[in-house]
Amino acid sequence: MPRNVFDEAMLSSLSIPMCIVDENGKIVKANEHISEVFLYDSLEGMDFFVLTGVRINMRSDKDKDKEKDDEDESAKEDYTVERNSKDFKLVVKENPKNPRERIVIFKDVTDYENLRKQYESEKICVCKINIDNYDELTAATAPESRISITAELDKIIRHWAAKFGGAITRYNSSRYIMYFERSYLNKIIENKFDVLDQIRCVETAVDFPMSLSIGIGVGEKDVVACTDSAAAALDLALGRGGDQAVLKKGTSIQYYGGKSQTVEKSNKGKSRVVAHALKGLITQSKRVVIMGHQNPDMDCFGSALGIYRMCLMFDVEAYILLDKISDSLRDIYKQARDTELYKFIDNKKAEALTDKETLLILVDTHRISYVENKNLLDMTEKIVVIDHHRRAEDSVKNQTLSYIESYASSASELVAEILQYTAPKKTLVKLEAEAMLAGISVDTNRFAVKTGVRTFEAAAWLRRSGADTTEVKRFFRVDKKLFNAKARAIAAAEYYDNGVATAICEEINSEMQILNSQVADELLNVKGVKVCFVAGRVNEETTAVSARSLGDVNVQVIMEKLGGGGHLTTAGAQVSVSPQEAIEKVLENLEISED
Repeated sequence: MPRNVFDEAMLSSLSIPMCIVDENGKIVKANEHISEVFLYDSLEGMDFFVLTGVRINMRSDKDKDKEKDDEDESAKEDYTVERNSKDFKLVVKENPKNPRERIVIFKDVTDYENLRKQYESEKICVCKINIDNYDELTAATAPESRISITAELDKIIRHWAAKFGGAITRYNSSRYIMYFERSYLNKIIENKFDVLDQIRCVETAVDFPMSLSIGIGVGEKDVVACTDSAAAALDLALGRGGDQAVLKKGTSIQYYGGKSQTVEKSNKGKSRVVAHALKGLITQSKRVVIMGHQNPDMDCFGSALGIYRMCLMFDVEAYILLDKISDSLRDIYKQARDTELYKFIDNKKAEALTDKETLLILVDTHRISYVENKNLLDMTEKIVVIDHHRRAEDSVKNQTLSYIESYASSASELVAEILQYTAPKKTLVKLEAEAMLAGISVDTNRFAVKTGVRTFEAAAWLRRSGADTTEVKRFFRVDKKLFNAKARAIAAAEYYDNGVATAICEEINSEMQILNSQVADELLNVKGVKVCFVAGRVNEETTAVSARSLGDVNVQVIMEKLGGGGHLTTAGAQVSVSPQEAIEKVLENLEISED
């Protein structure tokens, strides 16, 4: 509409709702048709933002023309408001008689919006469902019982799908695919994917609960793209340990459930396959670089030594990237360096050595944001990942070989199993066996949590390989200053009626991550405590948070909201706020997750 048509006389002559807003956001004049939008006798002097929720941009039209290609959301002026049971699109123009005022036209787009909403609600969503531990169930159940249990599982899944008008098909023994209209999605979310709880309550003769993994693809351009999104979401749910639903909408991912511990797999077939594949990749490479996560811990160090030993077995040149040594690793690192068996390199040397033919092996992490050196990921085409953490969104792409098993206690446990299928007996030297046993011990809180039969089998193999448990214990000794800081944090801990405990370590210490985890482990020993959170500063800019639970609360989900991650019972994060603010954020997220 030409600018010269805008004058106050037009307000009364045009049969569409219009008003004039001054530079303070107040309505100075409106025509009689504005009653179609607002049910007030007089709007003059009222705040436009209060009425509509839209803040008028007071830039001149010339400025807008110059910035028409600007992608900044603050420049966006395509507003739609719903008032008086109608939808109106706002058209904002500068008043030619007064550049400090804006003329706002309310264009009725109710029919268009209703059609758009109907189109969106009728879009097809794709849901892929997996019975997580179906193989373990069938292997451990008599045929007559197996038929009744699988029939019960099938009945629950199909009944759940029927509630939402879903068309469901079982395409193999443990997997289903379901198609449903998007209009049912909010109801599914509101019910918190109650099918997960229903499946968990099915009684079986095995000593683990049944569980489902669900992946939903939504909002894509067609059904094929939605199916791909659903498959990716299901892979993510399985990689995070199962018993949960993952909703993928473009790049946005939401998680629901995840209340059960990951069931340990009794079959070691995958370990054997991975061991054989890894052996092939190592022997075909001219050089191997082993990299862990930032601020490496004992599990990261131990699993790196185990992979290094595998490279030595096949006479392949190998290096361990270790740019900074924390105090907790200083003693064992000194022992390893003094043996002159291992080649430790820093980031600069690693970048100089890495090329397209280099095999990069990541241990104890699979996240791009956590690796010691992100640049190496783009410098080679051969990447192997060995990790035990639940799969996160920012996982390393283009992996040649991936061995991510969230049921495992530690990366050291996974590496120990791989070595058993590739190494002759007593291949490990004493220090390597002790480092890996120490890694398992750290991640299981001395075999108290997340410990399965395979964990003890790996520990037994390491013990037979020469690991001395007394030496392992020496690796965990701390200095007096750290010990006193730990005691003060425990003494000052706060306890809440809902079984939550929190503590703050007042000191600034580069070893704060270790200190926090030790304090959190101690707080779980207090009667009535179900979950605890401990925060402390690593440096002036960074606060580390450690979370522990007895399984009643999924601390991984809470830490992910702070940018961290971990497991159902053990998780952590690093944030750029004070320890006090970090604890406040944690408690807020805890309340939301409980709702």
